[in-house]
Amino acid sequence: MSLVVYAAAVLLVVAAMMIRRSRTTPRTPLTVPTRATAFLGAVCFICAAPATLAAVNSATGIPNFGAPLTYSVISAFSCSLIILLIYWRGGPSDRIRRMVRISVAVYGALIVAIIVLFFLADADTERLRDLDTYYANTPYMREMIALYLLGHLASTIVLSIVCLKWIRGEVTGLLRVGLRLILAGLLLDVLGFELTKVTAVVARWYGYDVDFLSTTVAPPAASLGALIYSAGFVLPRLVSAASEKQSLANYRALMPLWAALKDVTATPRTEQRSRLWRQLPSSRLYLLEAQIHDALLDLTAHFDQGVGEAARSAALEAGKSREQARIAAEKAMVIDAILRASGRTTGAADPPDEFRLTVDLVELALAVSPVQDLTPDQVRAH
Repeated sequence: MSLVVYAAAVLLVVAAMMIRRSRTTPRTPLTVPTRATAFLGAVCFICAAPATLAAVNSATGIPNFGAPLTYSVISAFSCSLIILLIYWRGGPSDRIRRMVRISVAVYGALIVAIIVLFFLADADTERLRDLDTYYANTPYMREMIALYLLGHLASTIVLSIVCLKWIRGEVTGLLRVGLRLILAGLLLDVLGFELTKVTAVVARWYGYDVDFLSTTVAPPAASLGALIYSAGFVLPRLVSAASEKQSLANYRALMPLWAALKDVTATPRTEQRSRLWRQLPSSRLYLLEAQIHDALLDLTAHFDQGVGEAARSAALEAGKSREQARIAAEKAMVIDAILRASGRTTGAADPPDEFRLTVDLVELALAVSPVQDLTPDQVRAH
């Protein structure tokens, strides 16, 4: 059984490493809770393995000390799941902090109670696989076991209720898939772990022996359930991180274009730049794209359709497709308009009656950079 739980722990560690924040991606409120949850889940499996329990008991010299350690980590993991969901749902920062503090206080008290009850109990016989049922009728140990099971059950109930309410709302895409994975994992956890553990313990209270439910059925069910709902939390986070990284790359790619436009147009610039840099890359990219579009609209008076037509004809003669020729014409007119607005190209412009820019902004930025150093001859070469 140790190999099974160790394998589950390794998978969770891998998941935590996959969501590691890169140097180019800013820290988001979900980064720390997601990684903490994955690592705590891995620690749960490591601590619950019989080989780990034996090592902890031997190192401390206290029989069964691995039990309260494992139960405490399980309680911390349950708390981290609730905190992760709090951050995932979002909302006012004051409300988020208040709910996080309440969760930490409740589960912190639970962990203290578990440790105190263990030291009050008489549990000198080491049990590595059936401690829950073996000590089910032992004073203080009985209460300790019941507390950790109730704490874990409470977290699964809270998570299930919130996820059900949320999934019935306007949730789509990978977020909906993540919620379904969480619900599936929680269902397996409740039925395969909680129900079997509680049944085995309560059976002992009434003099029956169904210990196999606790020792054989519960561990693999808990491992599989944790992996499933952890995947539900991690999947949207991975996609979100990849999306933010791409947004940051696009933001940086557009900066040369914005640098060329901002000094030759009357487009207002975003104020409070320090606040802008604290936003997520997707928000910064949205604002920058809006400014660039406004600047391009302001620049249309300087467009010269003759320049565009010349660039289009040159592209067609070079064997380019009509689509590629159209894009080349748009790029040439934008570059010429920037130079014309800055006074580096003389002559009156001949703007088209109707014009809609369709070229991709990142592609346009690559053509414009470094526009400050372009000459009219270079414009025509584009």
